[in-house]
Amino acid sequence: MSLRLNSLPGVSLLAVICLLAACDGDNAKKTAQQTAKPPVAVETQVASVADLTDGIEVTGSLEPKFAVDVRTQIPGLVKQVFVNEWVRVKKGQPLVSIDLAETEAQVKRAEAGIASARANLSQTQVASTRAERELARLHKLKESGLATQQALDDAASEREAASARVEAARAQIRVAEEELRQGKARQAKGLVTAPIDGVVALRNVNVGDLASDAAAGKPIFRIVDNRLLNLTVTVPSSASSTVKVGQRLEFSVDSLADKTFSGRVMYVNPELSAADRSLKVIAEVQNVPETLKGGLFAKGRIITGTRNGVLQVPRNALAAFDLSAGKGSLYVAENGIARRREIVSGVVIGDQVEVLSGLKAGERYVVRGGFNLKDGDRIAVGAAKKD
Repeated sequence: MSLRLNSLPGVSLLAVICLLAACDGDNAKKTAQQTAKPPVAVETQVASVADLTDGIEVTGSLEPKFAVDVRTQIPGLVKQVFVNEWVRVKKGQPLVSIDLAETEAQVKRAEAGIASARANLSQTQVASTRAERELARLHKLKESGLATQQALDDAASEREAASARVEAARAQIRVAEEELRQGKARQAKGLVTAPIDGVVALRNVNVGDLASDAAAGKPIFRIVDNRLLNLTVTVPSSASSTVKVGQRLEFSVDSLADKTFSGRVMYVNPELSAADRSLKVIAEVQNVPETLKGGLFAKGRIITGTRNGVLQVPRNALAAFDLSAGKGSLYVAENGIARRREIVSGVVIGDQVEVLSGLKAGERYVVRGGFNLKDGDRIAVGAAKKD
């Protein structure tokens, strides 16, 4: 009897221990449930394929295809200035006149010389005609025995001399006409005209200035035509073989960031630059109306072709992306769980990255919220992007 009484406290102690252990297990389970990580709110998008326009990223500067620095061809005092800066001019329109009083006097002297030479020619022609008639008369008299051979020879000599005087008079006319031509040419140079259509970008002359000749003088005007621009860019040697004349070049400028402009490749340098092994390319840009200006910095791409069925994802969907290595990672949604995928990238155009492997069309991937994810995390899809 004493043995049974002594065993009862042991049984009670074991029951108490079991009860406490059960209570601790329930509490631990509740605590684990309370501290479990909640689903991460993300936005997803279904991977899809589309056409991809391949291109070469380039930068460069715009310059007018036609621009002229205007200089005077002869020295002299500026007598009159006809245009100011920023005005539009037409080819042949007067810009500046130079005082050429001496040249004007030379022209008048040459004109008078021509008139005098022509009068002299008329006189010599009359004398030559008279000598011809006299020679003919003496021939008849000689046949009749009424003139001597000496008289006939003298008449022939006179005719030849008269003919020589006619030729000399004609030569004098040609000399006077050449002097007149030179004078008028010099006189014409005194009126400086616009060599092209365009806008006066620079005026560097005033009335009373002493203009120098073109060899030594500085430009007095600069005229630019912005209706046709050249966009000069450089292409890396790795992409030089894909550039062809006629390809489209799309670009933008900082001052008009919301607009896209285009041009056509017109010139491709036949050799690479020895300094950096790059290829110089010039594209022509039609600029009517004249929205763009010369000197603007441009950033764009030369379109080299189009591919169909290319898988692309936004750049911000990649949790880790190495552009040079062509590798990155993103998260794919699988039954409410985020799974990390390593991808291999292709070309990058703007904010779109081509995916060569690691993701298939139709799979749903995380586009927002992925920076807080780890592989295996539960996710809660919020306002999904378009599929």
